[in-house]
Amino acid sequence: MVCYTTKWLTMNFPDRLSSLRKERGFTQQSLADNVGIHVSQIRRYENGNTQPTLDVIRKLAVSLGVSADLLVFDQDERSPIDELKHQFEALSQFDEEEIKVAKTLLESLILKHNAKRAFIE
Repeated sequence: MVCYTTKWLTMNFPDRLSSLRKERGFTQQSLADNVGIHVSQIRRYENGNTQPTLDVIRKLAVSLGVSADLLVFDQDERSPIDELKHQFEALSQFDEEEIKVAKTLLESLILKHNAKRAFIE
């Protein structure tokens, strides 16, 4: 299991990409070669002048050995709220059938919430 330091999570995308690249021992050229893009694109991403496509984000994540979420999202941007973290951790102890039930229940609540929002707007 890979342990991510919080330093990456507090950085913006260009700084996060640059830091991960350097930590993994890539030059801008070697990362560009690994991803299959021109080195000038890596420079633009690291300077914050442009954003990569979804396909490039995927290739960057694979090359750097991290999740695309780590590259793109800020700390806690995609995490459950603190009040629910323990409940979600408890789900890891559920059997397959119980997980299906919990997933169905959550999906139903999300659909209900989205329908309610759509009706109000």
